[in-house]
Amino acid sequence: MSKILAFFTGYPLNFLLFALPLAFLAEIGHWGALWVFIFSALGVIPMAGYIGKATEALAAYTGPKIGGLLNATLGNAAELIITLVAIRAGLLELVKASITGSILGNLLLVMGLSLLLGGMKNGTQRFDRRQAGQHAVLLALSIVALVIPSLFSHSIGPETSIEVEALSLGVAVVMIFLYGLGILYTLRTGPSPISYPSTEAVVTNHNHHPTWSVRKSIVILGIATAGVVLLSELLVGAVDPVVESLGWSEFFVGIILIPIVGNVAEHLVAVQVAIRNQMDLSVEIALSSSLQIALFVAPLLVFISLAIGHPLTLIFNQFELLALGAAVLLAVQVAGDGESNWLEGAALMAVYLILGIAFFLLPTII
Repeated sequence: MSKILAFFTGYPLNFLLFALPLAFLAEIGHWGALWVFIFSALGVIPMAGYIGKATEALAAYTGPKIGGLLNATLGNAAELIITLVAIRAGLLELVKASITGSILGNLLLVMGLSLLLGGMKNGTQRFDRRQAGQHAVLLALSIVALVIPSLFSHSIGPETSIEVEALSLGVAVVMIFLYGLGILYTLRTGPSPISYPSTEAVVTNHNHHPTWSVRKSIVILGIATAGVVLLSELLVGAVDPVVESLGWSEFFVGIILIPIVGNVAEHLVAVQVAIRNQMDLSVEIALSSSLQIALFVAPLLVFISLAIGHPLTLIFNQFELLALGAAVLLAVQVAGDGESNWLEGAALMAVYLILGIAFFLLPTII
């Protein structure tokens, strides 16, 4: 009994593992698409957490450089799997909305909540201004890369035209090349804006000693990944019925709900370290995760979607572009002075809530 209690109290997200069998029971028992969606979304959260924990354990064995590469590659594995399943289902707008939503969530919700709670407990907090500035510059460049296809595509041709697809592919190549340069920089000199240090280990163990063996880490990584794949199938399959029954838009589900589900474990780590007055790491998590989405996940999806037969272009609507521009501008301002307080955190969260309300009501005003 004590081992069971330790299992759940040692990692609070373990309580959500009950959602895993419930999701399959809801699907088999025809409980309705809404229950399938809810239980699948809740089940993804601990699975994503275990992917992160297994990656951190493996990183402890490989050393800081290869470990940083593992973190950079698998940092958004759960969300990548969900979007791949959505692409195969032809839900391309949901995929593009989730890309935007992940960046917004990291820059506004996660950073905002971290600054708010950290500032309320510790007062004015400080972090490495130089490193945060490097993050901010690279983030601004990545957002420009995402915005350019949207601005130029209207003059080139229809979104489904070969020319527009070629533009997206060209931009994707450049973005992945830039991501590769960041990885190269990591391997040669140490942590870079694209690869943040071990997060789970920082929260639970400051000396970074591995808690799992290599074999155990690989097994758990495989099981957790398989779990995310299965739950993603159920989650994506329930999107259309849920959208229709609740009157929500596919856009709202993609830009708000999917990013939160896929990244909540990582988000909690950023908030925890901020409360512990480790703002360097907290800011690093928020900015680096956004960079991974923009420079690696988004362009990778362009190539994978082409192979699947559902080409995805980097053409975003005006609402997404406006939200991205505002989020990056605010993030650059916050990171620019190397100091943060709870009021800045509240302001970032307020912007996220305002955007969330607008995205929720969007179907009724267009």
